[in-house]
Amino acid sequence: MKNTRRLRRLARVGQRPAASLSLTSLMDIFTILLLYLLVNQSDNPVLDPPREIVLPNSIVETKPRETVVVAVSPDEVLIRGEHVMSMQALLESEGSIIEAIRDRMQSIGEGALGLGDDDLDGTEVTILADQDVHYSTMKRIMASCTAAGYNRISLAVNQI
Repeated sequence: MKNTRRLRRLARVGQRPAASLSLTSLMDIFTILLLYLLVNQSDNPVLDPPREIVLPNSIVETKPRETVVVAVSPDEVLIRGEHVMSMQALLESEGSIIEAIRDRMQSIGEGALGLGDDDLDGTEVTILADQDVHYSTMKRIMASCTAAGYNRISLAVNQI
């Protein structure tokens, strides 16, 4: 008697339909997530200045492109995120062309840092300068970039 009851119970368990997973709602969630990421990705700025740099405001409407980035803070000069020289050393240097910046830009232009992407123009540079950096300093930095072969220079600003 026990044996038959057990056999009936096993027979009932074996007749249950297998559990299924509905993928429709999961696909809907992933589609919404993908659309959200695609739409909001274009709102992010191409250039994120370091914290110590406060960009000047402007009414410009063109968006910056991805180029070689020179960041000029009140304390130092960075090229592609790497320290090149301190602002004190820059101010103490003489001449209109700053040798350290020119040499670093030339090494980038020669492909030493892997600038081989098609969408990056090796002759274009974007300068992110703090609003308190004096124009004479900016003029020397721009002259150094031009001496290194970078003919197109853009200055990054905050769009208002």
